[in-house]
Amino acid sequence: MAWHWIADDWGSYEHWVFEEYEPPAPAAGEVTIRVRAAGVNPADAKHVAAERPGAALPVPIGYEVSGELTAIGPGTEIGSGSASIGDEVLAFRVRGGYATEVTVPAEKVFHKPAGLPHPEAANLLLAGTTAAEMLAVTGAAEGETILLHGASGAVGVSVLQQAARRGIRVIGTASDARSAEVRRFGGVPVVYGAGLSDRIRDVLGDEGRIAAALDAAGTAEAVDVSLEFVADRSRIVTIAAAARAAHDGFRAIAGTMPESTRFRDAVRQELVDLAGSGGLVVPIARTYPLAEAIEATRFLAEGHPGGKIALLP
Repeated sequence: MAWHWIADDWGSYEHWVFEEYEPPAPAAGEVTIRVRAAGVNPADAKHVAAERPGAALPVPIGYEVSGELTAIGPGTEIGSGSASIGDEVLAFRVRGGYATEVTVPAEKVFHKPAGLPHPEAANLLLAGTTAAEMLAVTGAAEGETILLHGASGAVGVSVLQQAARRGIRVIGTASDARSAEVRRFGGVPVVYGAGLSDRIRDVLGDEGRIAAALDAAGTAEAVDVSLEFVADRSRIVTIAAAARAAHDGFRAIAGTMPESTRFRDAVRQELVDLAGSGGLVVPIARTYPLAEAIEATRFLAEGHPGGKIALLP
């Protein structure tokens, strides 16, 4: 028998249930993973906070895992090709990752690079594919300067690294305490809050301009400053302020959108390879035992964790 976390009612993560269950044997096109780490993301709690069309209770919690294969369905290959029992893998956009063992669609599973630890692997793709899409939809290109709100968060740190590899200069908003993290990954930090526009102009200088704005913060300040500096609204994107995007005519993206899903699926292997070569780092703030998933989620919800969180069965 295995253990997993479920939401048996809509509402707060404080009421999630940790229960024993029997993972189904994998059918054709499926594999079973012994979970060594599960990524903790805001979406895990958000998507069960209120009833959603197409979702039925109980809802298994968790979208990202890393571990090893314990069973493979007949005639099945994983997303990165042929696989064998015992292979170390990571999986993204699965259901029920907060578990000791989970059966998932094989196309969502990729071989884990040997040098990538399980906690990092379990937190790679949700943030990484989101960051890649933000850069893509704004058309950020080599030699340009872009503005990134929420630069020290999980998505922001991935944006910084992916942008640096492409020769894109990033001015990133963060708290004063997190400015060093922005510098660490190649960005130019500016402290958010009153006077943000003036601080950005100081960094730009007389000849500089912002080509695109990426919002991973979702605050009114982030949106207002983005609109102030970027006239072309097709080059502004948010992952956290969909209502403002609809009102002000710029782009909002989310993993549940079909176009976003297609893009993010297409870049999975590229990001896995990049992380395997050391070109994409996933900072880990803290790990928790799997049984403490509620405590881990509470820590994430209460503020800025300073990196990703992993649950360790």
